[in-house]
Amino acid sequence: MAKRLDGKIAIVTGSSSGNGRAIALTFAREGAKVICSDLQKSARQGGYDESIDIDTDELIRQEGGQALFLKADVTKAKDVQALVDLAVSEFGRLDIMVNNAGIFTGLNGIVEETEEAFDLTMAVNTKGVWLGCKSAITQMLEQNASASSGSRGKVINIASIGGLVGLAQEPGYCTSKGAVVNLTKQLAVDYAPERININAICPGFLETAMVRPFLEDEELNKGLHDQSPWPHLGNAQDVAYAALFLASDESRWVTGSSLVVDGGFTAR
Repeated sequence: MAKRLDGKIAIVTGSSSGNGRAIALTFAREGAKVICSDLQKSARQGGYDESIDIDTDELIRQEGGQALFLKADVTKAKDVQALVDLAVSEFGRLDIMVNNAGIFTGLNGIVEETEEAFDLTMAVNTKGVWLGCKSAITQMLEQNASASSGSRGKVINIASIGGLVGLAQEPGYCTSKGAVVNLTKQLAVDYAPERININAICPGFLETAMVRPFLEDEELNKGLHDQSPWPHLGNAQDVAYAALFLASDESRWVTGSSLVVDGGFTAR
């Protein structure tokens, strides 16, 4: 039985932990060859990842898939371009680019937030996505369209509900993710005629290492559940399934969208 991403070549940044790890594993299980990338190869401790002591690329290979790891800092153009170059040199093309790498520096009002924290947040969350889009789209423009979907490639940017609504005490983070949402729309307009699909996913509060401090604080945990219409919070696999849809041929006419995965948090 054919898998949904058979023969596809994907890059996933921030693939060692959380959403990126779940996306990379899901893509591989659906037949994709995956270039995994992060600042460190091992999973971030304190997360909820499956088989957390096994590196993402190694776990993919143990399951019979194909994966490579390349360390990259998404704030550096040469590092991001190296990912695309590796995909092309090893596998011949790039079908899916997932710009997932992100950072959260903690809760602060704008009065308390430091300029250094803001600059770092924008560098990783916004510039990193911009560089990923730039390198991926440049490559995709040189490729023939897929016979099955008619698309030259799929770009998936991991934004946040913080890019759609204001989250208390997260000025830098919301700024960075709002930029990702609108960048996604802008690029979709420019490159739809070239048959390149560009979409975003906006996750809500999930069970990841980044969110663990919220979950372990009794008051914050209660607040998250009180504001969520769904009876429980989601996890990284929920985001991975959304990414799988956007990466597959099933989304061939979907571009410029921001797919919200938040249990109804922003619907209120």
